[in-house]
Amino acid sequence: MNLVPLIVQTDTSRVVSVMIQDHYVVPKITGVTGNHYNLSHQRQDAVKIQQLQKIEAGIVGCFGSLLTLMKERAEGGSTVLNKTAILFGSNLGNANAHSANNLLIFLAGGGFKHGRFVKNKEGTPLCNLFVTMFNQAGLELECFGQSSGSLTF
Repeated sequence: MNLVPLIVQTDTSRVVSVMIQDHYVVPKITGVTGNHYNLSHQRQDAVKIQQLQKIEAGIVGCFGSLLTLMKERAEGGSTVLNKTAILFGSNLGNANAHSANNLLIFLAGGGFKHGRFVKNKEGTPLCNLFVTMFNQAGLELECFGQSSGSLTF
C-alpha cells in the first residue's frame, strides 16, 4: 500500500489494482487462527465472526492509511488523492451466502463529492459506477459491461 501513492505520483502508472490477500491465507493478525475464506463462511459462528471482524478491521485500516498517504502527497496544486479515484470493495455483499447483491463499495478522491453514504436502487449494476468514474476521468462512455447508464449522486 505504501508504494501506491508513489506509483501514481511519479506517473509510473495511473491504474493500480491491489488484492489484499488470497482466500486460504491466515492473516498475521493477533487472535486470528482461521483463513479469511473459511471465516467469511462463518454460518453465524460467534468465534468465526469475531475473527472475521478483526480481519476486516485490519483491511479497512490499510485502506484508511492509503487514503491518508494519498492526501499527504501534493500534485499540481492539489493532492494525489484529489486527482485519483480510488475504489474499494468486495465482490460479495454476503460471502456466507455467496451473494453479490448489496455490495458495500467505497469511492474516494477523483474530484467526487464525498463524506456521505449513497444507496442506489436495488438491482443497480456496479458497472454504472464504473461508467461514472470513466466519465469523471474524461473518458466519455455511455455503457460498460452490464451497466444501464451512469450514476448520479
